[in-house]
Amino acid sequence: MSFNQSVIDEFRANGGKVGGPFEGGDLLLLTTVGARSGRERTVPLGYVRDGDSLLVVASAGGAPRHPAWYHNLLAHPAVRVEVGEEVFDAVAVPAEGARRERLFEHVVRAAPGYADYQARTARTIPVVVLERQAAPPGASEDH
Repeated sequence: MSFNQSVIDEFRANGGKVGGPFEGGDLLLLTTVGARSGRERTVPLGYVRDGDSLLVVASAGGAPRHPAWYHNLLAHPAVRVEVGEEVFDAVAVPAEGARRERLFEHVVRAAPGYADYQARTARTIPVVVLERQAAPPGASEDH
């Protein structure tokens, strides 16, 4: 079993709580549709709140290339988000220009390690806003 899969299983078994390197941190599960495969892919990601919005950062630890999940959401922006025991559909919107700069500064205030990741790479690390979608009429809030 992969490291990510063990984190995903622990997250789902414990109402969004995990141990190890993520213990006590803000962690969500992001499910995207593969850009090429068309298959669902779920990854655990740290997040930062900005008002009612959730922000995820495509840092890949400062690697020279964007992570696969970022390429997936560019191709298919409709995503599923799991936070704690809540599951909801969202649209992933990469922030651009001045908005990206403002949000990245906000993220760095909450989680300073992202500044180190940006310093390690020549690429601009994307900040993605997960915009919650309203449930369809008649749908239950319990997914």
